[in-house]
Amino acid sequence: MLKEERQAYIIHQINLHNKVLSSDLSVQLNVSEDTIRRDLNELAENGQVLKVYGGALSKSFQFPFQEGNVYAKESKKEIAHKAIGLIQSGMTVLVGGGTTMIELARSVPNDLQCTFFTISPLVALELAEKDNIDVILIGGKLSRNTNIVTGAQVINELSDLRVDLCLLGTNSLSLDEGITDSDWEVVQIKRAMIKCSKNLAILSIAEKLNSNQKMRVAPLRDVTYLVTDLDPKHPKLREFAHQIEVR
Repeated sequence: MLKEERQAYIIHQINLHNKVLSSDLSVQLNVSEDTIRRDLNELAENGQVLKVYGGALSKSFQFPFQEGNVYAKESKKEIAHKAIGLIQSGMTVLVGGGTTMIELARSVPNDLQCTFFTISPLVALELAEKDNIDVILIGGKLSRNTNIVTGAQVINELSDLRVDLCLLGTNSLSLDEGITDSDWEVVQIKRAMIKCSKNLAILSIAEKLNSNQKMRVAPLRDVTYLVTDLDPKHPKLREFAHQIEVR
């Protein structure tokens, strides 16, 4: 594989999953980790990715308010619009972080009366623009890699909550492994969020379906709704629709 092809693959994986590890890319591309590190350094110097210890981050995930940075922005807007249909006035809703959740917060109608809890300061700022929404930002250590709060304090606060609906993005979702992620701290927070929720909606662009990361968050049976940018009757969603409600 040519360097240009290799780097294009790396950029796509970073945009899709927000974070990649050098060790994983080395296996996927069948090249040395030194080669991957050189690629990541070059891509970072060109302003295409953000280099971190052990891998790299997507610029769209770190700087979601900068125009042109967000990957699959129109698809995420469509997902957000669909997901709004799950929220009814009077609900208590728990929201995760990420670019799709920011689009969701922007899509909330002004006449909706709800209480939103969130682990994302960026999502909280968007929700705070809505007149009839009560916004509660859960406190904890802010992760620079994910722009959400993490740590034991967050998990303790979540353990005291009982919400009607939890809205989460995902790194990967598959029939066999369910919800998976590559960040151990994020896995713990998402598990705590799912545990305190009556219903769980996973919001995901279709490209992330049928893929897996190293760490399992929850099995597919814990998901109530799957919201994607595809038509619910699309063949790619058929097997998912046998187990959960697809929108």
